[in-house]
Amino acid sequence: MTKRILVLYSTREGQTRKIIEAILNAAPEWQAEVYDLHTQPVVELASYDKILIAASIRYGHFHPSLNQFIKQHHMALKEKEAAFVAVNLVARKPEKNTPETNLYTRKWLQQSPWTPQHVAVFAGALRYSRYNWWQKRIIQFIMWITGGSTDTTHDIEFTNWANVQKFAEQLLKS
Repeated sequence: MTKRILVLYSTREGQTRKIIEAILNAAPEWQAEVYDLHTQPVVELASYDKILIAASIRYGHFHPSLNQFIKQHHMALKEKEAAFVAVNLVARKPEKNTPETNLYTRKWLQQSPWTPQHVAVFAGALRYSRYNWWQKRIIQFIMWITGGSTDTTHDIEFTNWANVQKFAEQLLKS
């Protein structure tokens, strides 16, 4: 019998999508259907064995499409084995890369009507090359305040791929 997983994601610069692709590559025996939350997909959650929702944070907030989806489907999500992955730059710091220590994730989980069975936090990527002038300055200022890179000539990927792999193995084991 084929195992089915529904993957819903929200990404700004593509790192969240890259993370979910790595998770799915760890378990090729799973049949995955992947949807961008920004398109407000209509899906029947009952037909999946597991559900993975992954979302990035920008300027301290998840995209509104995440909250819309959770608000609409939290009752159905409670009936499924489901996971949530938060992706943000704050998680580049080891002391802020767990659901318990990452302020944005902890706050979101406290306010959410849904409590996922599995939660992970991964650091994203700093893509200065993709930001417009204002975005570069805002993110550069935030990085300066938080002790991160302010060199706008280089993109930096902070994702710990070994931790992504461990999470994938845990989530997708039969």
